[in-house]
Amino acid sequence: MVTLYEEVFNWDTYLQFGKREFFKRKQAIYTQGTCGEGFYFLHKGLVRIVSVNATGKERMLNIVIPNQLLGVQSLDQKEHFTTAIAVKDSVVYHFSCEQFKELIKAHPELCRLFSRSVIHKMKILLDRINLDALTSEQKIAQLLQNVCYEFKNYEVPINQQDIASCTGLTRITVYKALKVWEEDGVIAIHNRKYYIKKPDFLKNLVN
Repeated sequence: MVTLYEEVFNWDTYLQFGKREFFKRKQAIYTQGTCGEGFYFLHKGLVRIVSVNATGKERMLNIVIPNQLLGVQSLDQKEHFTTAIAVKDSVVYHFSCEQFKELIKAHPELCRLFSRSVIHKMKILLDRINLDALTSEQKIAQLLQNVCYEFKNYEVPINQQDIASCTGLTRITVYKALKVWEEDGVIAIHNRKYYIKKPDFLKNLVN
């Protein structure tokens, strides 16, 4: 099971350029409105990316899984326009702008990775603009679609609480939706893991 970027890059070689940091569940890794100074690589854990409007209402934009980058949009050292929050205890590596320059100089092949990452994050941002207009089922379906796309696999490596935390829904709401989908054969549940049996159903539900 591999992610979008793991297929091409093994990050073990590059971690020496970054600073290892630990974040507890619900702790912010970076905050909207603060000045960016580099980017992060998620080594272990799960992170959700959210934005907050002028009234303080939070909107979930994306979920970041291990072996992915976050905060790359702020390599220009301008303000973050999102907030990254650890869904579970997480280990990240922070690469400052200076470390990024050294990294690219030593490994120029990473330029393509960063280009793909920024384009991918922008696409996700556009997809999430109308998230508030979605029903609870559509929010869960969209999240599962995103996770399956990232992993290139129909096994979902997150639990009910993770789904609730990432969508902003209650655990009961998530449980009821997943229960109905299990009965309808959309998903299968085994050893607390979810397997998408009918991906087209989720796709059609959102679109």
